[in-house]
Amino acid sequence: MASLTREQIIQSVRENDIHFIRLQFTDIFGTIKNISITESQLEKALDNEIMFDGSSIEGFVRIEESDQNLRPDLSTFSILPWRSQSRVARLICDVYTPAGVPFEGDPRYILRRTLAKAAELGYSMNVGPECEFFLLKTDEEGRPIMSAQDSAGYFDLGPADLGENARRDMCLALEQMGFEIEASHHEVAEGQHEIDFRYSDALTTADNVMTFKMALRSIAKSHGLFASFMPKPFYGVNGSGMHTNMSLSNIADGSNAFSDPDDRLGLSKVAYSFITGLMKHARSLSLITNPLVNSYKRLVPGYEAPVYISWSAQNRSALIRVPHTTPQATRIEMRNPDLGCNPYLSFSCILAAGLDGVVNELTPPPETRNNIFDMTPAEREAAGIASLPPNLEDAMACFEEDDLLKDTLGPHITRVLLDAKCKEWDEYRAQVHQWELDNYLTRI
Repeated sequence: MASLTREQIIQSVRENDIHFIRLQFTDIFGTIKNISITESQLEKALDNEIMFDGSSIEGFVRIEESDQNLRPDLSTFSILPWRSQSRVARLICDVYTPAGVPFEGDPRYILRRTLAKAAELGYSMNVGPECEFFLLKTDEEGRPIMSAQDSAGYFDLGPADLGENARRDMCLALEQMGFEIEASHHEVAEGQHEIDFRYSDALTTADNVMTFKMALRSIAKSHGLFASFMPKPFYGVNGSGMHTNMSLSNIADGSNAFSDPDDRLGLSKVAYSFITGLMKHARSLSLITNPLVNSYKRLVPGYEAPVYISWSAQNRSALIRVPHTTPQATRIEMRNPDLGCNPYLSFSCILAAGLDGVVNELTPPPETRNNIFDMTPAEREAAGIASLPPNLEDAMACFEEDDLLKDTLGPHITRVLLDAKCKEWDEYRAQVHQWELDNYLTRI
């Protein structure tokens, strides 16, 4: 969808009888926030005159420095298609301080800053996510209950796939907002689905991931369902991931910097070095790409999620895969991220890690062609295949030792993120879980 000018946005609001405009931004933990204004305040918003209390947003600023400024990105203007009775539009905003400088706790700014560093090296980044989610039944008050909406399996059709109608409406709504939907289907687990949309530049894709989650929640609600992006809501079945496909383009001529038709796998030296950078930082990246206690319930053997740090052309047990495609579409796929992540921070850190490999001309280990889950620990050790962190606590420890990723996020977000994750882990490990009651209460 083409970007509108200031005047075109004002005209569109009037012509479409839009009464409210949501000024959206994302907090450090990947939650959409917004201030809703009426049409009468639109020109003020477009002139960057809307202030808000940043001290009320977790992780932003202290109460004595609370004023912050929202600056709409005009390219993100969109009408929300599911709000038919009282029409609503949205603008995604960057957060600034009253002094007119970008707020260092704004995740969108962190991604902009990392992309600028890539541009200094002559590269831009394209990202295409594969987004998985569960559709859950709801109670009479619309709250989700732990019951999958159907009993269908991978690529099943209706009537087994009871999510067809909801998924269709989700795709139609996203297309009205400018998405190009490439595929949608039922996933492996009962009640699990996937919708894939076309890749774009990293900033646009991060915006789209946030819009995707907002749209799916709203459409699911209209069908009496709840869309959950929790990585592992059910024991014993596959969890939901956000496989992240990526490539670099040469800014000078727009060519794919990952492509080399003369290579056996079609990969350039830049691509191999980028892969190596991802592998080098994979353990510390986990805190950003898999930021929840629950994320590590998905990253276990036996459920198609990666556990071991390796790369391969077709082997889906590897962390990084090279899909078979045309030279123009050459890319790599990182398979561990989930939708619990903040996409702005995730793409920032992935890009920084990959560029570390490019700048230092790192060379990857040999491709892993065997099913890693079938290898013995001794075989994995002999092949130099390390594991991702098994839990959030270990991921934090790895991240704290990675100066590159801490520099990428900056001191403000690094401090806030680590403080919050320490509290999350401490609260989790102090809980008494149902598994403990089932196994110990009457036996001990």
